[in-house]
Amino acid sequence: MNAPAEGPGLVIAPSPRPSIAVTGTSDRWPVRRIYCVGRNYVAHVEEMGNDVRNPPIFFQKPADAVVASGATIAYPTVTENLHHEVELVLAIGAGGLNIPEAAALDHVWGYAVGLDMTRRDLQGGGKPWEIAKSFDQSFPVGAITPTRDSGPMTAGRIRLTVNGETRQDSDLSLLIWKLPEIVARLSAYFELQPGDVILTGTPHGVGPVGPGDRLVATIDGLSPLEVTIGERAGGWCRGGGGNWSAA
Repeated sequence: MNAPAEGPGLVIAPSPRPSIAVTGTSDRWPVRRIYCVGRNYVAHVEEMGNDVRNPPIFFQKPADAVVASGATIAYPTVTENLHHEVELVLAIGAGGLNIPEAAALDHVWGYAVGLDMTRRDLQGGGKPWEIAKSFDQSFPVGAITPTRDSGPMTAGRIRLTVNGETRQDSDLSLLIWKLPEIVARLSAYFELQPGDVILTGTPHGVGPVGPGDRLVATIDGLSPLEVTIGERAGGWCRGGGGNWSAA
């Protein structure tokens, strides 16, 4: 009997699939896609000079942008204005397309605290949002708390401190687009799948951080997130007159 033909192989070894810790267990949450919602708290929309009547916008980060709590993240290249944005994160446990609002929260497996780190000086001006939002280590995230333990996250304090000083302090009840609306609307654009996570928008108080700064992000009822900003990543940095030079 002839041996079965071998199938096509991978020409390089695949990278490990990024994952997030789960509160109270050694299990991990495998990340498929990272979706983000922009402009979803009135005060933040106003501080950024945008119209609160506009709907929020969606964008993505790469899955390997995940950084665990307790880590030191490198100050990214090609920016002089790195900003923090604390957000509630949804972990999607059941997928779907065109999910109705009434069933949307049935698709949520758990919640976490996350940071949407942003190269603010590269955002806007007609530039794609990816260059400002989707860089390496741009998604620090705390452990996921299952919904059976957290209950519905319709309200609760969301807060961020930098070196012990409060920078962002708000409440989840102030979200413009509520969680069922976010899941339903996003699922009209993309078929959600288990392993997807959704950042739901940041409140007011965003601002710059630099090397040595310690960030602590908390949401009532969830595991806290702590990260430190390290030195600039190797590569290119801005010089005088807007030119670029090797660091």
